[in-house]
Amino acid sequence: MNKTVYVGLDVHKDTIAVAIADEGRRGEMRFFGTITSSADSVLRLTKQLTAAGNRPSFCYEAGPCGYGLYRHLTTLGFECAVVAPALIPRKAGDKVKTDRRDAEMLARLWRGSIRAQCKIPL
Repeated sequence: MNKTVYVGLDVHKDTIAVAIADEGRRGEMRFFGTITSSADSVLRLTKQLTAAGNRPSFCYEAGPCGYGLYRHLTTLGFECAVVAPALIPRKAGDKVKTDRRDAEMLARLWRGSIRAQCKIPL
């Protein structure tokens, strides 16, 4: 069974925080962990995510790290989106910012944006 999992990545120079949102309205949200920012680590991550028959769809926030991760993921054959920071909704007064929360928020928003684009009824 090919089920889509939406992967939010909070990318930094040395590390990448990874969160996963399962498809569906009540899909599980979980923090996968933190990996290093190397091509080998990203390849291992993609193998782990596809091992259970899942089809990962990646999303990360644009920043100073550039498009190297985007190019690597698309070369491996995965869908990847780079989102402008200004387009990510933020709660007023929300000052606590951690890698884990950012990755989970990106995964949740990525799952919701795909549903809206496909016009799947809630």
